[in-house]
Amino acid sequence: MTVTAPEPVPAPAAPSHLTPLEGGAVTKPELAPRLAGWRGSFAWALVRSVRPRQWVKNVLVLAAPLAAGKVFDPDVLGPTAVAFVPFCLAASAVYLVNDTIDVEEDRRHPRKRFRPIAAGIVPKPLAIAMAVVLFAISLTAGVLLTRPALAWVLASYVVIHLAYCLFLKNQPVIDLAVVASGFLLRGIAGGVAAGLALSQWFLLVAAFGSLFMVAGKRYSELILIGDAAATRKTLKEYSASYLRFVWSLSAAVTLTAYSLWAANMGDSQNGVPWSTISIAPFVMAVLRYAVDVDKGSAGAPEEIVLGDRVLLVLGLIWAVTVGVGVFTR
Repeated sequence: MTVTAPEPVPAPAAPSHLTPLEGGAVTKPELAPRLAGWRGSFAWALVRSVRPRQWVKNVLVLAAPLAAGKVFDPDVLGPTAVAFVPFCLAASAVYLVNDTIDVEEDRRHPRKRFRPIAAGIVPKPLAIAMAVVLFAISLTAGVLLTRPALAWVLASYVVIHLAYCLFLKNQPVIDLAVVASGFLLRGIAGGVAAGLALSQWFLLVAAFGSLFMVAGKRYSELILIGDAAATRKTLKEYSASYLRFVWSLSAAVTLTAYSLWAANMGDSQNGVPWSTISIAPFVMAVLRYAVDVDKGSAGAPEEIVLGDRVLLVLGLIWAVTVGVGVFTR
């Protein structure tokens, strides 16, 4: 009887931006190609390095004034609008530090390798210098232009997220909480800048809603990146089922807290209970977002919200119903 030796299983091919060596090993990744025209210019790279597309997250500073029904009060709208700017600067400074520290990991990522620092367009010393300047301007603006308490919120955001960049990002569960705290602190900043008291319901919805989005983003990264999860060390510590549990639990708490707040508001309204009605589009919006999460297509929250028209319509309906409820109570 003739025994046939099994055919050797070929090693998995390295991504196109990694250089394979004999034996399947991989050297340091190659730099991403520089784009042609103005999109590959140094000036545009500087703009991209501060991630202006992610400034849309800072619209959350309006959440507390909206929930309080005072967003159109000049004494509230002015400080809240001002708070938006220093938070954009502080967030951009954190992004610069994070991208400088993670430059080697980003070069192994199929999308992050095109970031200006990872691509070698913006030097790391320049990125750190820009971060220091943005930090200083942000904290100074927080003290001088609104209430000093805003500077404390900004300082907390900076300290927490610098700790995240340096070592907390490698701690499972802690990394989820830290990223979620960024969304929560944005909501708190709007209330603090305007001198508004923040309700326990607002804090619960903001905190667990943030955790829901962060866990969903991690789940999508785990599904999409797969074996390349080494680009984010904590992904190796998570399983898909665990992340599904986290975003399911956080969604449940978010919906419960919002429903209790909205029902309580509806009981105090004369005529149509708009706040209670707002529960329906809120739940539908969360479920729609969960569809994107479950498919593994939930990237950055702002990208999902802006890219899903049905979710945008649900969000608009929710904003109208809750807005009418808040302003007619």
